[in-house]
Amino acid sequence: MKAYVLEEIGQLTYKDVPTPRLKADEVLVEVANAGICGSDIPRIFKTGTYHFPTIPGHEFAGIVRQAAAEENEHLVGKRVGVFPLIPCMKCEPCNGKTYEMCQSYNYLGSRTDGGFAEYVAVPVWNLIDLPPEVSLEDAAMLEPACVALHAIRQANLANVHSAAVYGCGTIGILILQWLTAMGVEKIYAVGTRKEQQELAAGVTDCTFCNCRKNDPVDFIRQQTGGAGVDAVFECVGVKDSINSSVSLARAGGQVVFVGNPAGDIVFDKQIYWKILRQQLIIYGTWNSSFTKDEKDDWHTAVRAIQEGKIRPSAQITQRFSFDSLHDGLAVMQDKAVFTNKVMIGII
Repeated sequence: MKAYVLEEIGQLTYKDVPTPRLKADEVLVEVANAGICGSDIPRIFKTGTYHFPTIPGHEFAGIVRQAAAEENEHLVGKRVGVFPLIPCMKCEPCNGKTYEMCQSYNYLGSRTDGGFAEYVAVPVWNLIDLPPEVSLEDAAMLEPACVALHAIRQANLANVHSAAVYGCGTIGILILQWLTAMGVEKIYAVGTRKEQQELAAGVTDCTFCNCRKNDPVDFIRQQTGGAGVDAVFECVGVKDSINSSVSLARAGGQVVFVGNPAGDIVFDKQIYWKILRQQLIIYGTWNSSFTKDEKDDWHTAVRAIQEGKIRPSAQITQRFSFDSLHDGLAVMQDKAVFTNKVMIGII
């Protein structure tokens, strides 16, 4: 099969490799679509994967073409999404079914071969069946859609009437979609580009603040009569946005830290005082819940897409063929080009 093999940092080679040999609990998934995650850029060009060689790509969907065990033959031909985290099933979080916090997990696309290939060996446990209404492009975006949903579910939305999302990348705009679907009355988005504002307006009803033109704290406080919002979702991961996000929360409000940190994070003294004196509730979030239960993030997301409540594929800004993955990576590295989700089509 053809695959993109990361042989060392910065050396991603498009080449022929053996089709995966299946373990007893695995099926062979033919990849139909694969999204390039923002985390794939440093993984390929700066930090590397956990070992070399590795086939990157953890956002993908496809069709089951082969099963190792006879008991799984019924899966052949099914369209599937793929939860990329492979839990150990032995540690304390796994025993509590919080698999996203597994202490000894494997991971498709970083710790083992992933979706930038024609075929991937996937444990049956990690598959999610797709109804006809869910396209394979939407299914390839289930992973970020579920990360966004998981972040929202960390907060208590029972009394959330207003929310702000700081950062309008893939996850940020997906959070905007979810907040809209959940009926949050007033939503603010903080971004840096007109294109982000236009994309957000196409999928949700929000008030946009361009933080290169307006101070987001002043802007949103003016919009809320000085009070701030009930919940803030920080999706950037740098000191300034984190401090600003805390400033946006009303007294007794909630802040969810979503963005991966770009470096050490330091709270300004007055920001820490705000957390204390206004009794803010701070949450962290990581990955998404996949428990094979109808209420987990993945099954919830599939239903939401099926019912038209969210439209992940509406955030696709560029599409490339499988043999042009390098072009997709180059576009994502070009700061002059606006991207939200770059999608690779294989079949």
